[in-house]
Amino acid sequence: MELQTATEGGPSCETPKRRRNDNSVTPIDIKDKLIGHTVGAEPNGLSLRSSTATHADMNTEILRVDPTVPEPAIIAKAADYLRTGRLVAFPTETVYGLGANALDPEAVRSIFAAKGRPASNPVIVHVAEPSQVVNVAAQWPETAAQLAAKFWPGPLTIVVPKKHGVPDEVTAGGPTVAVRCPNHVVARELIRVAGVPIAAPSANRSTELSPTRAEHVFKSLNGRIDLILDGGPCAGGIESTVVDVTGPVVRLLRHGLITVPMLEEVVGLVDLPSRGYEPLGSVARSPGQMAKHYSPRTPVVLAQDADAEHQRLRDAGFRVISVGFDLIWDYRFISNDPAEYATDLYAILHELDEAGFDRIVIELPPDTPEWAAVRDRLTRAAAMS
Repeated sequence: MELQTATEGGPSCETPKRRRNDNSVTPIDIKDKLIGHTVGAEPNGLSLRSSTATHADMNTEILRVDPTVPEPAIIAKAADYLRTGRLVAFPTETVYGLGANALDPEAVRSIFAAKGRPASNPVIVHVAEPSQVVNVAAQWPETAAQLAAKFWPGPLTIVVPKKHGVPDEVTAGGPTVAVRCPNHVVARELIRVAGVPIAAPSANRSTELSPTRAEHVFKSLNGRIDLILDGGPCAGGIESTVVDVTGPVVRLLRHGLITVPMLEEVVGLVDLPSRGYEPLGSVARSPGQMAKHYSPRTPVVLAQDADAEHQRLRDAGFRVISVGFDLIWDYRFISNDPAEYATDLYAILHELDEAGFDRIVIELPPDTPEWAAVRDRLTRAAAMS
């Protein structure tokens, strides 16, 4: 895997102080930093380009839904779409998911077609209540029960042996299924009313930035899916943690909002693979294993010294914006709190990706357990295919 990474300077053991300086670029004034670049006429000055061509035979509908008390009629319509094999994007506490009936092979194949997703990449099955895992899991080990009791509903996906009847399309032909119970009122009510488990990867084209707002979904999948439920921004901002409980020791497959220390408080030692993706030729048990993933179209450069890298690229003639805690050059401020950083990361990258820069330089956060999920996403975003 090749990374666009600048490594000048050693890693810091301390979290930088959180403050802004006068060169921090807010969303409103990004357009003022684009010298010689024409920006669209949208209210915020950013062009809302679509990353995909739309399908003439499909109109993508957007319905606004109350994220705390979802309107029954809207949920009923979306649930009917799911039961009849159509695709619905909906909010969760992590990112927006692209849902289909998990027990309908043709509907699941539609997810892969809409996303341009390789068939070797499995999808997560979502249930409304922990008790509903019996519909998709052949076994529910004690470690799974312990983790679910602690973290469900919530941003933890558990990989278990799959039940007969779960389509191979869901599991990439493998013997296991990834399942979670989301902690979002709209998502759980949608699954409950639909009456079927919902297969749902992130609602975006494959390898691109995950969506944390309905407009991100529309930009990526307009014309490819039937319906988007707009429940506002997602609170978590990055995808769920994924663990495999089919072996003697719980194995981490993807870093997420539930950290390794949090997991180990419940089940003891957690196995951390030396690589964050499955070995070549193996059947993936979890999404999020590809080297390049979660990527904006604008190349991302990671740097310990973001200011030095920014200046180097600027001197080379690139239009550059940086993302960090407290930098000198024009930059987009982001929180030095890991949870707040995760919440804002994809939204900021979506915003900057539309602004016409040649490079996005991102200051690497500390290499500590609470930052592991963010660093994983940044590393994959910066990887070159």
